[in-house]
Amino acid sequence: MNDSNPHQLETTCVIVGGGPAGAVLALLLARQGVPVMLLELHADFDRDFRGDTLHPSILEVLDEIGLAGRLLQLPYARIDSFTGPTPAGFVQFLDLSTLKTRFPFIAMMPQTRFLEFITQEAQQYPNFSLIFNANVQELIEEDGVVRGVRYVGRDGRYEVRALLTVGADGRFSKTRKLAGFQPITTSPPMDVLWLRLPKHPEAAGGVMGRFGQGALLILLDRGEQWQVGYVIRKGSYKQLQAAGIEAFRRTIAELVPELAGAAGELKDWKQMSLLSVASDRLPRWYKPGLLLIGDAAHVMSPAGGNGINYAIMDAVAAANMLTRPLQEGDVYLAHLAAVQRRREWPTRIVQAIISGLQDRLINRALDPGLAFQLPFFFRLPLMRQLPFVRELPARFIGFGVRREHVAPSLRQPTMQVSNLTIEGSNIKSGK
Repeated sequence: MNDSNPHQLETTCVIVGGGPAGAVLALLLARQGVPVMLLELHADFDRDFRGDTLHPSILEVLDEIGLAGRLLQLPYARIDSFTGPTPAGFVQFLDLSTLKTRFPFIAMMPQTRFLEFITQEAQQYPNFSLIFNANVQELIEEDGVVRGVRYVGRDGRYEVRALLTVGADGRFSKTRKLAGFQPITTSPPMDVLWLRLPKHPEAAGGVMGRFGQGALLILLDRGEQWQVGYVIRKGSYKQLQAAGIEAFRRTIAELVPELAGAAGELKDWKQMSLLSVASDRLPRWYKPGLLLIGDAAHVMSPAGGNGINYAIMDAVAAANMLTRPLQEGDVYLAHLAAVQRRREWPTRIVQAIISGLQDRLINRALDPGLAFQLPFFFRLPLMRQLPFVRELPARFIGFGVRREHVAPSLRQPTMQVSNLTIEGSNIKSGK
């Protein structure tokens, strides 16, 4: 076809980015009869070393819409504790089992599996469409209002007109750039090298930290494998490579002697993935017709594994506040501002806390001249004796700051899958 005449499509809400925030928001809207189109840049969801942690707050959200039980029938690894070193030996300083919830644990599930589950659920609703290989090139702007997007697909160019465009396309957000938004950035002191190693069936599970002089290694239980995060000083990856793969294997064996044999399977740096750790936030997440959520609005450090948690909480808040305006065909700037107002301060608080931990904990761990030990607070006997004090880290990791719940009015689908009718709402497509 002629590129000057793109295919014309129309929907009520177009979401750019098929990650956790975009997929969950699309599902919540589709269940309420809102026509929604989810655009994913890649050909599928299969990318390695993405966030795999489903926190209790996420599982509660899925339970509120009746999906948690089915999700947890899929293979996953359960994490309910975190241990770290002290002069007296290893101490459990994070115990999620104390949380008052039906899900007092983190479910480690490949993000590919999670996204496939969410989008397969959404595909039951005829008002939902998922398009892979959709490379968004432009925002459609008319009279200062975003009216949709133009993208290149498998078979040509497309123009999607929508009442609302949502950018949920992650830390390298194209939508953010096209909108001209400039983030406020911070510079975390580290990068993370991700890899996987075999896990012995009899090995203890959970989450574990190992610290040596100038080295920090995190082990995440993934059932038959360990997902290993090797934390390095920012910009030092080339030095690590120059020392050679054998030196890297020795470092792992010194930090975790029980992994000495498994580390022998590392033959090439291509078996690993380098994550350049970043953290930033947008002063403003929206403009007329456009809203950004998740990492597109605020890139979260992987420390604490909270990026996916806050992305999905953004999606829930957006669904709670925008479903009715989308159903009625009138989304005002005040609606979009309300989403940012609800989610901005929790995001800023957690970013400040994580930044402090990175400066005081990770910086010390990566200093080869210092013998590492946990901060004094975590080594206090009081920390292990008083239930309220002991629960603080667990609540922070498990629920975050201001966890969201699906509004009661949205917990049951309005769209009936069996007869494909819409009940109770007058759906207007965006123009």
